[in-house]
Amino acid sequence: MRVVQVARPGGNLELVQRPIPEPGRGQVRIKVEACGICHSDVLVKEGFWPGLQYPRVPGHEIAGRVDAVGPDVAQWKAGQRVGVGWHGGHCFICDPCRRGDFIVCRNEKITALSFDGGYAEYMVAPAEAVAAIPDGLAVDEAAPLLCAGITTYNALRHAGAMPGDLVAVLGIGGLGHLGIQYASQMGFRTIAIGRGADKESLTRKLGAHEYVNNSTGSAAAVLQKLGGARVILATAPDSKSISALVDGLGPNGKLVAIGASPEPLSISPNQILGQRLAIQGWASGTAKDSEDTLQFTVLTGVRPMIERYPLEKAAEAYERMMSGKATFRVVLTMG
Repeated sequence: MRVVQVARPGGNLELVQRPIPEPGRGQVRIKVEACGICHSDVLVKEGFWPGLQYPRVPGHEIAGRVDAVGPDVAQWKAGQRVGVGWHGGHCFICDPCRRGDFIVCRNEKITALSFDGGYAEYMVAPAEAVAAIPDGLAVDEAAPLLCAGITTYNALRHAGAMPGDLVAVLGIGGLGHLGIQYASQMGFRTIAIGRGADKESLTRKLGAHEYVNNSTGSAAAVLQKLGGARVILATAPDSKSISALVDGLGPNGKLVAIGASPEPLSISPNQILGQRLAIQGWASGTAKDSEDTLQFTVLTGVRPMIERYPLEKAAEAYERMMSGKATFRVVLTMG
């Protein structure tokens, strides 16, 4: 099979031939049809994840079909449409797992970090990491929903907002363009926050009821004039912009950060005490959460905006994603 691997930290993405892997006990082999390129793939490309073994195949937005199953796998059959996301499995025995909170498993596996990912024609994953892809969703559109989609959808549905509540989405990018669609389809009064007047038309097509240009004034002040946000979904990896929005929350409001940034937030206790505000992080979800995301996507017509590249152009596709110029997700296809 063809795979695109990184031979060493900071190395190039190189197309090589490898034997097709055999699934072991409790594992599923997937014939990959599409794999999204996520900014988190930089962890593999540059070796930012401690203890990562090389060579390594990146990719954790995987969509395809079950090709074979190992011993003790009863829930998956050859030919089923399936995908695998960031969450690559759990131990079932730590305290969070015993409470059913698998996404915070203390021994969590992460696709492409704990085992080879989806920049390949075939890959093997633990059976509990596999999610069913419903009919009515093209494979190249399903792939980015297994990371970007589940992260935005899952964060929004657990944030505590009710239909009709004001929900703001910071950032009009790979996460944000999905967050706007999901928020609107969940019945929230959706406010998109971005930089530049040129983004307003797109955000309204995506379902936003209002657009706030963050480069011309205080977005927090605008949110307060609208009554204060029940939830702010921060998709942009910009700690300064995220911090500035806390003052846009209404009473009992919550800021949910899903855009990863190494810089600390600048928030004082005085900002959050009086109105009982909350700051929360949210990362991805389990395979069942992925299935919920995909089913809601089909039900409501939400779709990612994608650019497609063949597997052999993975290096070009990765650079396109890293440039920030892609509209909005980049997907490798294996055809």
